[in-house]
Amino acid sequence: MEIVTLDHFARCVGEGFDIDMGTGSLVFTLTEARPLPERGFTGMRRSPFSLLFRSESKVLLPQKIYRLKNAALGILDIFLVPVARDKDGIIYQAIFN
Repeated sequence: MEIVTLDHFARCVGEGFDIDMGTGSLVFTLTEARPLPERGFTGMRRSPFSLLFRSESKVLLPQKIYRLKNAALGILDIFLVPVARDKDGIIYQAIFN
């Protein structure tokens, strides 16, 4: 997939994404896919959007590019940033602009 859009992910809210950890994997659930304000830069190939993933693991992963696998979208390399922690796990965000 050359360029992903909000529509690709919006259909996958509530689905699991396997995160390749090298020696195993974790499952993150896509909990939100929402548009971001457009700035109207010349040459934009897609409208900006944000994704939120929830991990039930208590282990905090550092921000970096992770290889994610989803049944509908296949394999994607996405830069994830931990943005919140609660009693149910950790929330990670990805921004596409």
